[in-house]
Amino acid sequence: MYTNLFLAVIKNESLLQNSFFRKLDKFLDVLINKGGYTRVLVGLKNTLIIAILGLVIGVLIGTLIATVRVIPKYKVLPRVLNGICTFYVGFFRGTPMVVQLLLFYYVMLPLMGLNMSGVNVSIIVFGLNSGAYISEVMRSGIQSVDGGQMEAGRAVGLSFSTTMMKIVIPQAVKNILPTLGNEFIALIKETSVVSFVGAADLYVAFNMIGTNSYEFMVPYLAMAIIYIVIVVLITLGIRLMERGLKRSDRRN
Repeated sequence: MYTNLFLAVIKNESLLQNSFFRKLDKFLDVLINKGGYTRVLVGLKNTLIIAILGLVIGVLIGTLIATVRVIPKYKVLPRVLNGICTFYVGFFRGTPMVVQLLLFYYVMLPLMGLNMSGVNVSIIVFGLNSGAYISEVMRSGIQSVDGGQMEAGRAVGLSFSTTMMKIVIPQAVKNILPTLGNEFIALIKETSVVSFVGAADLYVAFNMIGTNSYEFMVPYLAMAIIYIVIVVLITLGIRLMERGLKRSDRRN
């Protein structure tokens, strides 16, 4: 009885291996022989462009919003700007990325009479969304900087904005660098939804390969591996940057 069971297990494992290798052959055939790799390269390029430019826009917007949130509210204008920023952050943090993409692409653009590609729309929406999250991160980073830094800058005659941009914010960026790395990783992974507005990302490329080969297991597995490799590289890059900043602090 045990011999028969052992033989059955071996036979099933052999069938599974043969099935996997057949799927792998179909995947490689579409990837290499039928030009699927060109779609993958385009998808990878779009994924990185959307995530990188989205992060850059997010950092700029987030820094601006964080500055508005921390300035004294003695006058009317700072209070009005603070209210606008509060609404902005609440909207983009309170709605899913897919909803924001759909609203911008199918509602805002037609109302404004504009025509933009899915990639450009994704860059803008990812930047606006990232800005809402980075603003809170940046605000906490600014508040973590010793208040004496601002006082010292003002004491030597620098304006509030100059002191903030040249003294406080650079120190805040050092404090929040790991969190910015996490935001970049989140943007990389969230690019998988840009297909809703017609942008060709990694998901679209591997989904096309799966459709042409009638096998989705290997393409989706390969897609997951690529995302993991990108995230690992970003993590290593952030660690190297942290080490570099620590060495510069020790020299100072």
